[in-house]
Amino acid sequence: MSEDRTRPARPTRADYVAWRTVTTRWRDDDAYGHLNNATYYELFDTAVNAHLFEATGTNVRHLPQIGVVAETSCRYFREIGFPEPIETGMVVDKVGTSSIVYRIGLFQGDSDEAAAEGRFVHVYVDNAAGAGDRPVAPMPDVIRAAVEPLLRP
Repeated sequence: MSEDRTRPARPTRADYVAWRTVTTRWRDDDAYGHLNNATYYELFDTAVNAHLFEATGTNVRHLPQIGVVAETSCRYFREIGFPEPIETGMVVDKVGTSSIVYRIGLFQGDSDEAAAEGRFVHVYVDNAAGAGDRPVAPMPDVIRAAVEPLLRP
């Protein structure tokens, strides 16, 4: 019996709903001349949180429940890096009671295919006591309202 090792299709611009353009910096490239792996994750985090700040009109850090990153991953398809800007496309795959699953595509240049795609999961926790032992809590309504328009099957 052979395993099906088919990789999911490479995402295209049509797969995403919310867009943001970010500039690249000289320091974003690694010694090999392409975007450092850690920078991809910074871009995913920035795309999600910038959307939340703008869509809610509030500083999400000060909400009674905050989203903490519970899972991240990245599929790399081609190199990108300084000096061209990067367009981030975002879509939401799932909204639960206390969690959200995002996908973020990174595009550089005029290619319709993503250079990389990240999976980013926020789990909402009680923020009353600050950092430390924060129990899982339902996400605030303002967050739900900001992400539900990004849902795609």
